[in-house]
Amino acid sequence: MDFTTLIDVESLRTLIGTPGTLVLDCRFDLAAPTSGREAYLRGHIPGARYLDLNRDLSAPVSAASGRHPLPEPVALDAFFRGLGVVPDTQAVVYDESNGSFAARAWWLLRWLGHPKVAVLDGGMSAWLRAKGALESGELSRGAPAPSAGGARGSGAVQVDRQAVIGTDELIAALDNPRTLLIDARAAERFAGAVEPIDPVAGHIPGAANHPFSANLRADSRFLPAEELERRWRDRLAGTSPADVIVMCGSGVTACHNLLALERAGFVGARLYAGSWSEWIRDPRRPVARG
Repeated sequence: MDFTTLIDVESLRTLIGTPGTLVLDCRFDLAAPTSGREAYLRGHIPGARYLDLNRDLSAPVSAASGRHPLPEPVALDAFFRGLGVVPDTQAVVYDESNGSFAARAWWLLRWLGHPKVAVLDGGMSAWLRAKGALESGELSRGAPAPSAGGARGSGAVQVDRQAVIGTDELIAALDNPRTLLIDARAAERFAGAVEPIDPVAGHIPGAANHPFSANLRADSRFLPAEELERRWRDRLAGTSPADVIVMCGSGVTACHNLLALERAGFVGARLYAGSWSEWIRDPRRPVARG
């Protein structure tokens, strides 16, 4: 069975150590960037390799970019190949609990054309509640995960270019009344009441707010697919997924909404990768509050 959106703890437990399975630890804290690796070294799911949001899942920040630019596709593809990702690999990504960082790795692999990737539902917290085994220390990147066969071609990397939209394209898209821009940040950040990270508070005029936390149960696992479908059907209100653009502060938690949309059966929304932190780089771009 292939896992392409979520995987539960018991299903992962049966896959640990089997050929063709690769587990990736994406724990991270924006306020304490080294804490994820430190937690990984203390204890991680057996065989997992650590991915750092800033170093591995983002490109360097530029004067015009947001806080977490998308990696260059060729370099990203080589990076994942170095970890052992080939066409038959079942990748499983996890973070501490709610999938907010793991979803970024999920989306990046999908962007590269690798469908067999799933977020561990409930993350490390769910694994520990189920008394899952742990390893400690660093796992060498020089020993890729065992593969069930197959190899990635040596030709040009073909990313899904329709899955991403840039700032100039977004500005043009917002002139289309069919476009629905959805912001995954918490309601108070969207409204501009607080802004703990970026230098300007507020949101892009015309955007709607759907905090990524609205995809989750109280225990940080995803809501059942039927409930996600109900909530997202209400949010979309008849808008085609092809006309939906998702964003957040820096293009990370927006991927959580893309995962939830796919889980709910709505496929085809695009990521505004630069998100709020790129939008506000140019003070001439409008800002809304409230």
